[in-house]
Amino acid sequence: MAERALGAADWRGFGREQFPQESWSVDGDVLHAIAQAERIHLVSRERFADFIVSFDWRLPRGGSTAVLCRVQEEAGAPERSGPALQLLDDEHHAEGADALTSCGALYGLMAPWHDLRSSANAYHSARILMRGSAIEYWIDETQVIGCDLASEELRARIARSRFRDLPQFARSAAGNIVLQHRGTDAWFRRLRIEVTPA
Repeated sequence: MAERALGAADWRGFGREQFPQESWSVDGDVLHAIAQAERIHLVSRERFADFIVSFDWRLPRGGSTAVLCRVQEEAGAPERSGPALQLLDDEHHAEGADALTSCGALYGLMAPWHDLRSSANAYHSARILMRGSAIEYWIDETQVIGCDLASEELRARIARSRFRDLPQFARSAAGNIVLQHRGTDAWFRRLRIEVTPA
């Protein structure tokens, strides 16, 4: 299937039917999480199995967001089921001090392979690839994560992590994509997805 754009019509508020205009603004292809607004995540209206999603992202000083994949909405908060690509201003955010929660990390589980410390106030490209249980994160055309979510190593990491008591975490073959609203400004643009045959 050909790559296609993901516009505002492809998203709704997490746990809601409508796009949360009070928490996210739309300007062309730019989706902007509004810092002072209620923290409502965006969730894709469609569920996806194997795919490549690409986008540009920008954060202010101290900014924080994440993109989660294969989220099961019925499991509760997105992080209860979906692995997350952490996007962060490492220099000015407390989570940047821990490699497992720094920018580019597989949140809480695996540190990025490259330091992404100076990321604030500029757009950066990102790409997430999901095929079966394999996941890759790329930032600015450099791969920062690559692993098999079903591997013994990752299962052991999960068993030692904050996700250990979440039976649905990183186990689903398909699910929604979530853009997190963490209370800071965050901009996403040029969101595109290519769904690959299973």
